[in-house]
Amino acid sequence: MIRPVQLVAHRGASTLRAEHTRAAYELALAQGADALECDVRLTRDGQLVCVHDSTVDRTSDGTGRVGELTLAQLSELDFGGERGVLTMRELLGMAVDHGAGLFIETKHPVRTGGKVEIALVELLAEYGLTKPPTKAESQIVVMSFSALAVRRVRALAPGLPTVFLLDRLLPFLRGGVLPSWADYTGPGLSVLRADPDYVARAADRGHDTYCWTVDAPADIRFCADLGVRWLATNDPAATRTVLDAG
Repeated sequence: MIRPVQLVAHRGASTLRAEHTRAAYELALAQGADALECDVRLTRDGQLVCVHDSTVDRTSDGTGRVGELTLAQLSELDFGGERGVLTMRELLGMAVDHGAGLFIETKHPVRTGGKVEIALVELLAEYGLTKPPTKAESQIVVMSFSALAVRRVRALAPGLPTVFLLDRLLPFLRGGVLPSWADYTGPGLSVLRADPDYVARAADRGHDTYCWTVDAPADIRFCADLGVRWLATNDPAATRTVLDAG
């Protein structure tokens, strides 16, 4: 039996609000998203912030590399009409308060290497979120395109579920198998369009699928029909409407 698709708000409801802002995540929660998604980076002074790019040039009125700016400096910038960058601690608190799932992507490559995973696991431990009763019950899922990053999370917090994000299918992955340090597979939409049967092969190996980033009605229905478990979308309300229409 195919389970209902879970909607993950990609950087919040980022079609309607600036990505990685409080407003984007508040709207996603109001729209009934099943979970939130964010990217996380370290500032120069070791603080975790929610920024996708390596620089703030695209998403703020400032300039410079996230890793070379302090949290104080980032707090002075305007991000989509909001003063100050959204910190991982703020977003985590929001998710906990609302009982929402949170998919956290650690960004690589970065000059600080594995420090971002160490800092993230330490923060999650403060909230008691690193040792869920089972992985299926975990409020947190950590993911990355970096195999080293996912392996690091598994070593630091074995109880946390992980997603190995994929922008292509390498030969050893095509059969649906994943390395022991990854629980779920995370192909981009283009990967599934090129190889729709991959979702079933992964399921046969015991791995659910997280697919990014899906907004067009035809793509939403395509992923639902394949049995994708989690759908990363920029517009949770519109995507829900498509799914409800069947």
